[in-house]
Amino acid sequence: MDLPIACRLTGPELAERRLTILNAVRKGRVRAARLPTGYAYEFDVEMLEQVRSLVELERQCCPFLTFNIIDREPVIRLEVTGSPEAISLIEDFFGGVVTE
Repeated sequence: MDLPIACRLTGPELAERRLTILNAVRKGRVRAARLPTGYAYEFDVEMLEQVRSLVELERQCCPFLTFNIIDREPVIRLEVTGSPEAISLIEDFFGGVVTE
C-alpha cells in the first residue's frame, strides 16, 4: 500500500523548519543529481550532523519518502526517493539539480 503524499507539517511548522535547518542544509549542498525515483545530494562531511538532524525530522512528517545517508569522507550523500508523484515535492523542498 502506498502512503499518501502529504506532509504532516502545518504551514507555520514548515516555515519554521525551513528557517531552522532546511535552508542551512540546502546552502551546504555541494552537488545534486537526479535519480530514477528522486535525488541524491552531496555535502562536505562537516554537514553530517545537520543532514542527520534534518532526515530525522523529515522521517516523522513525510513517511512517503525514503532517506538514505551514505557517509564516505570527504563527502556525504543523501538520497531522497519516493514514488513518481513525490519527485516534484522532493525538488521543491530539497532542491533540484543545479546547473553550473
